[in-house]
Amino acid sequence: MGPVDAEPVVCRRVLDRGDVQRVTARLAHEIVDRAARDARGPLGLDPGTLAIVGIRTGGAHLAARLATLIGDISGRAPPVGLLDITLYRDDVLLAGNPVPLLRGTEVSFDVAGRTVILVDDVLYTGRTVRAALEALLELGRPACVRLAVLVDRGLRELPVAADFVGRSLETRRDERVRVRLTESGVDEDEVVVEARGDGSGA
Repeated sequence: MGPVDAEPVVCRRVLDRGDVQRVTARLAHEIVDRAARDARGPLGLDPGTLAIVGIRTGGAHLAARLATLIGDISGRAPPVGLLDITLYRDDVLLAGNPVPLLRGTEVSFDVAGRTVILVDDVLYTGRTVRAALEALLELGRPACVRLAVLVDRGLRELPVAADFVGRSLETRRDERVRVRLTESGVDEDEVVVEARGDGSGA
């Protein structure tokens, strides 16, 4: 008997290039506005201490984009760092999982006392954010940490919520949400939801 052909992947686009640009611009404005409100609020946070930290790999390009947009809006681009959470994941040592690939944390500034915006492309179970918080707190004690995501697909397993959400989607566990940005080598920005043609998912 020959090999069984895999079921085709059914793909639907939920955000196109224009959508991604508009959503990212809105996120940047919301972050600037929130920083101003935090400065006036009881915490008295200094907007000048704002920093952007992208969670590798999905949040890396998005973090850089947000920092540039925030600089255009406010006149001051915040520093950008990248956080590798590989060794902080709760599944890293589970039997059967592949050996993790370390890409390295790149945070050249002191996070202590800063307002840190953690950035990821997709918020799903919340386990990635939990790992990111653990990794970030080993670098220092920020004054405040907020979470920005391009897509919130729901289906949380941990009590995690984003402060800034580009688009909320209703998805199934057998689906996969892919954020494709031009910085990663694709032709144009898009967000797609993929599922196997037999309904088994990816």
